[in-house]
Amino acid sequence: MAYTSVSLAGEAQDSSKLPTDVSDGVVVASLALLGSVPRFTEVLHVGRPNLGDRQRFEERVRGIWERNWLTNDGPLVREFEASIARLLNVRQVIAVCNATIGLELVIQALGLTGEIIVPSFTFIASVHCISRLGLQPVFCDCDPETHQIDPTSAERAIGTKTRGILGVHLWGEAAPVEELQTVADRHGIPLFMDAAHAFGVGHHGRMVGSFGRAEVFSFHGTKFVNSFEGGAITTQDDELAAKLRLMRNFGFAGFDNVIHSGTNGKMSEVSAAMGLTSLESMDRFVDCNRANMTAYRQELEELPGIRFVTRSPNQESNVQYVVLEIDAASFGLSRDQLLQVLHAENILARRYFYPGCHRMPVYRDTLSALRVPLTNTERVSDRILLLPTGTAVDRSMIQRIGETIRTARELREQVRMALR
Repeated sequence: MAYTSVSLAGEAQDSSKLPTDVSDGVVVASLALLGSVPRFTEVLHVGRPNLGDRQRFEERVRGIWERNWLTNDGPLVREFEASIARLLNVRQVIAVCNATIGLELVIQALGLTGEIIVPSFTFIASVHCISRLGLQPVFCDCDPETHQIDPTSAERAIGTKTRGILGVHLWGEAAPVEELQTVADRHGIPLFMDAAHAFGVGHHGRMVGSFGRAEVFSFHGTKFVNSFEGGAITTQDDELAAKLRLMRNFGFAGFDNVIHSGTNGKMSEVSAAMGLTSLESMDRFVDCNRANMTAYRQELEELPGIRFVTRSPNQESNVQYVVLEIDAASFGLSRDQLLQVLHAENILARRYFYPGCHRMPVYRDTLSALRVPLTNTERVSDRILLLPTGTAVDRSMIQRIGETIRTARELREQVRMALR
């Protein structure tokens, strides 16, 4: 006999498709991996874009159309830069076409050569921006609890050719910038920061954006504040800012006067329009992220084998990511086995930065880059799991995600057999 149950997605399911037991006419919740209907009919992404007020965006686009000014340091770009400067309390903001170009511009503007210390546990762009310019990335380890760059490991990785430290803020929280600055000062080298995850983040009452020689933010479409595609460099150094402004526009000072090497790193007006619109909704986005984090903790915090890496919602975090570590021994499934369960339900959870930049084919044979052990990076890379959040996710969706993960643990033996 086939019983009918209502799935957590609100769709009728035929229990003949469910491989679990029926007791007293009640169908036990099952999984798509085991033959059930997926909980979500559409794919649920980790970083689906947050969208601000459409009317405000369209008003700005009409202004672009009327002014016939599409790029080249237009009024919306300048307004976006000024808005960021006020928010972060920094002297200088240079909007750019994306954060990767921003990082490359900073390296060139600082005149760096030789080796740059960088954590292996980061998005690959943090490393590419070094190697693409002909410099050598030298990897350091991460903190096992927070996943932030480990200042002790960074210092141990410094060699005779080291000319800078590229720190990275992760998960919408700040890196240990004071310790990193102490290391940099002790060795007489500059510290600059990849702040792609850390827009709007505070650190001991000071906003991320004013640390080191410069910090670089991302406004890619997956970030909680986005400009479709884009980024910004922030610095308290007026001379460095002037150089960066030249470099993002081919080195032009006036119509025909090229006084510096450069590239096309400019942000367009339509990107700035989206950035300004995102800024206006920033508080709503953060409130949504905080509510989502609270809901996830209520669903999963007591489950054996799961540890929340990102802190409880607080005023200094943008709560942009929901980051878990999966302990296979306690949970009963590995991170990758749970990932397959979630993907079958159309929950596109992610294992960010896997397997660590130093183990990616493009860098794993660069022996000089492996100067210190990367034990924590390798351990974290094999355990980490990011879950969907942002304005595209609501409480009912999080309940379904939580139910999926709890069911996966309950049916762990069947899951392991199905994945053999």
